[in-house]
Amino acid sequence: MLCRKGDILNRMVEQNLDRIFQALADPTRRALLDRLAAGEATVGQLSEPLPLSFAAVSKHLGVLERAGLVTREARGRERVCRIDPAALNDALAWLEFHERFWTGRLDALDALVGTLSGTTGEAQ
Repeated sequence: MLCRKGDILNRMVEQNLDRIFQALADPTRRALLDRLAAGEATVGQLSEPLPLSFAAVSKHLGVLERAGLVTREARGRERVCRIDPAALNDALAWLEFHERFWTGRLDALDALVGTLSGTTGEAQ
């Protein structure tokens, strides 16, 4: 079976979406992203307000890194984390496509219901 370039790219985008949505599914990871949206922070700073160990926070950050949402950089003995909002572009495109699709479907349904309601009203 031949595999076209577009098929490979679509699978890559799907896998990226899976990683992004998996990462966003956890409230702790969303909290970490919210904190990083305010600016970069070390792993220690990120773990301070959370009722989790340093190791647990580091594991959550690993999931965010694999999804491309966070980068970590070594600065001396510290690991500084920062958010990478560009990673959300695939997810945003997917959400916008489905919003347009469902809005179109709901508009068509609304038009159909309006047509049927108008016809039913005339028949009575």
